[in-house]
Amino acid sequence: MSLPLVARVRDRRLEGAPTRAQTIAYGASAFPANLLLQTFSAFVVYFYVDRLGVPAGWVAGAMIAHGILNALLNPLVGAASDRRRTRWGRRLPWIGLGVVPLVAAFALVWMPPPLEPSGLVVWFLVVVAIYDVAYVAVVLNASALFPEIFRTTAERARGNSPRQLFGLVGMILGTAGAPLLYDSVGWAVMGLVLAVVSLGFFCWSVVGMVERPVDEAVVREREAAVGLRDQLRYTFANRAFVTYVLGSLLLQSTTAILLAAVPFYVRYTVGGSDADATLLLAPIFVAAIPAIVGWSWVVRRVGPRTAMLAVVVVYGLATCLYLIPTTVGGAALAGLAVGLGVAGLMQVLEVALAQVIDDDETRTGLRREGMYFGANGFVVRGSVVVQAVVLAAVLAASGYVEGAAGQVPEVATGVRLLLGGVPVLLAAGAFVCFWFYPLRASSPVPEPVEAPAAP
Repeated sequence: MSLPLVARVRDRRLEGAPTRAQTIAYGASAFPANLLLQTFSAFVVYFYVDRLGVPAGWVAGAMIAHGILNALLNPLVGAASDRRRTRWGRRLPWIGLGVVPLVAAFALVWMPPPLEPSGLVVWFLVVVAIYDVAYVAVVLNASALFPEIFRTTAERARGNSPRQLFGLVGMILGTAGAPLLYDSVGWAVMGLVLAVVSLGFFCWSVVGMVERPVDEAVVREREAAVGLRDQLRYTFANRAFVTYVLGSLLLQSTTAILLAAVPFYVRYTVGGSDADATLLLAPIFVAAIPAIVGWSWVVRRVGPRTAMLAVVVVYGLATCLYLIPTTVGGAALAGLAVGLGVAGLMQVLEVALAQVIDDDETRTGLRREGMYFGANGFVVRGSVVVQAVVLAAVLAASGYVEGAAGQVPEVATGVRLLLGGVPVLLAAGAFVCFWFYPLRASSPVPEPVEAPAAP
C-alpha cells in the first residue's frame, strides 16, 4: 500500500487551477514558516540579552553573522532548486530533507546549556547556522511554488488569502502566544512545543505542493545557456526586481524592529509584565485577519504597484501611534491600526514578486522562481542585520544595562522611538522605491516561450 502512495505523491503534476484542498493545504505551509520565524525574530534577542545576560553587542554580532549566512544561502539554494530536476520535482526534495533539521535546531535555540556568555554566543552561532540552512531549504522552496501554482494576479490574490491567514495565525502564536508559553512553562518547553506543531503542519502542506509539467528537454537547453553568474546578473539588473526588493527590505526591517522592540516596550515604556507582550501583539493580528480579505480585493482591483503604495502609507502612519501610549491598553489600541498595514504587507508583496517572475519569463524563457525568491531572501535578510544594529544602537545610546533590575528613564524614550519613529522613516523610503516600480498591469497567464531568448 505504501509504495503506490509514494509513487502518486512523487508523480503528481498540476494541470489547470489548483483544487480548494490543494490551495488550503499549500497555504498551511505559511503557518509553521511564520510561527518559527516570528518567534525567533521577536524573542531571541530578548532571551539571550535580558534573560541569559549576554551583552547586547555580542548578540548583535551573532545576529549579523546569522543574517549574512542566511542571505548568502538564499540565492545559492534558489538557483540550485531551479535547475535540480528530479522525479519528485524541483522543490519537494529540498523540503523533505530540511524539515526535521529545521524544527530540531529551532527547539535547541531555546535550550542552551549552562554556559558563560561567551559559550552561549558560540552555542547560538552553531545552532542558528543549522537552523538557517534548513529554513532556507524548506521555506524558500515552498514559497517558490506560489507563482507556479497560481498563475494570474487575480488567482494569486485569491489563493494567497488562505496562505496569509495561516501565516497570521502562525505570527499570532509565534509573537503573541509565545510569551504566554515561556511565562508559564519556560523557554525550553516553548521551543519544543512550537517545533512539534510546526512539523505537523509542514507534513500536511505537502498535499498542496504540486508542480506543473514542463518539456524537460527544452527547459534544460535554455538552462544550459544561462549560468549562475548570468542568472545573478540578470536578476539584479532587473529594474522591477530592484525597486521591489529594496522597498521590501525597508518594510521587513520595520517589522523586524517592531517585533524585537515590543518586549522592551512593554517592560520599560508602558510598565507591563512579560506576559503583557501578548496584549500588544494580539490586536495587530486580530485586525489583520479580516483585513487580508480586503487587501486581496484591493490587489485585484488596482494591481500590485498601486496596492504596494497604499500599504506603505497605511502601515507607516499606523506605526506613529506607538509614540502616544503610556499604558498597555493604549498600546494595544495602536496595534489595531498597525494590523491593517501588516495584512497589506502579507497580501501584496509576494503577489508583486510573482509578477516580476512572470515578466522575467517573457524575456528569458525560464521559470526562475527559486532564483528570484532566493535573491529576494538575500536582500531582505538584511532586515535581521538592520534590526540588530538599530536595536543595539538605540539601547546603548539610551543607557540600557543588560540584566539590570531597573533602567534609566531614557531607555523608555529610546524604545518608544524604536516603535513609533524609526518605522515611519523606513516606510517613507519604501514608498519611494515602489513609486519607481515599472510593472503597472496585472499578470496574465504566462504564454510558453518557443525558443531560448536572450535576457
